[in-house]
Parts: sequence; structure tokens; C-alpha cells
Amino acid sequence: MRVTKRTNIAIRVLMFCEVNRGRLVTKSEIAQCCNTSENHLAQVINQLGQLGYLHTQRGRNGGIELKKPAGDVVIGDIFRALESHVPLTECFADVDNTCPLIDACRLRMAIQDAAEAFYAHLDGVTLDALCCDNDPLYAIMGSGGGCGVRPKVTV
Repeated sequence: MRVTKRTNIAIRVLMFCEVNRGRLVTKSEIAQCCNTSENHLAQVINQLGQLGYLHTQRGRNGGIELKKPAGDVVIGDIFRALESHVPLTECFADVDNTCPLIDACRLRMAIQDAAEAFYAHLDGVTLDALCCDNDPLYAIMGSGGGCGVRPKVTV
């Protein structure tokens, strides 16, 4: 399974916001730290805002921040929201499916089951688990370290 660039960037955005919790962060800060274009980033930020994960504030003193506590941001939910429209193989596509085996292929169900297992595993991972006590992440993305008094969570 290959994760789209959009989902990869979305997780980076959420991690950046968590590491910098307590202040509004800018799109340009995230773009520079996460090595991505501001145009692509703007689309991802907009989608995360529509999904209720980010609060965005426009204007001179604007920026973005997490809308939810990191422990409430389930990575499986993010992946489903951003990846579910991307067909895993041709036979999952609503359009352009030319596979002649569609009615007889057992591989399709195996792939579907594997994808569900993938998402189910990510349902046990929160943004907090990705960031808390991750000093190397804080060194790359943030100011300060750790995660304050939150308990240590391992993945």
C-alpha cells in the first residue's frame, strides 16, 4: 500500500501544530520545515480545517493550530478521510475499471481485508503517540521539547 503525498503532508502538518501547540503557526513555517510547497500545503490545510482538525485564522496575525487535543486525533481517521477515495487497484475504481476478472477475483477481497487491517492498526495510533516524548521530532519541528506533563505513550 502506498500512502499519497497529501496524507503524508497532512500528518506532518498535524505533528508540526502539536509540537508548536500554544501558538499559531504559519503555512510558510510548515512548508520550510516539512519540505513542501506552500500551494500544496494550502490545499491540505484547507482539507484538514474542513474535517475539523485545524483552526485557521486569516489576516496579518493569522495562522493555524490544532482544533482538538492530540490524544483525540486518531491517525486511522485521518488516513481514511484522505485515502479512501484513492483506489488500491484498478478493480476498486468506479471509473476506468477494465478488469475482466471483477466478478471472479478473490484477490480483490484479500486486498480489501488487508487495507482494513492497515486502517484498524492506525486506529490505535493518536497524534499524541506520534509526538509525545519524541525529542528528536521537537528538535526538528519545534521550540522546546517533550510534551509537558502528558504521560509517555509508545507505538
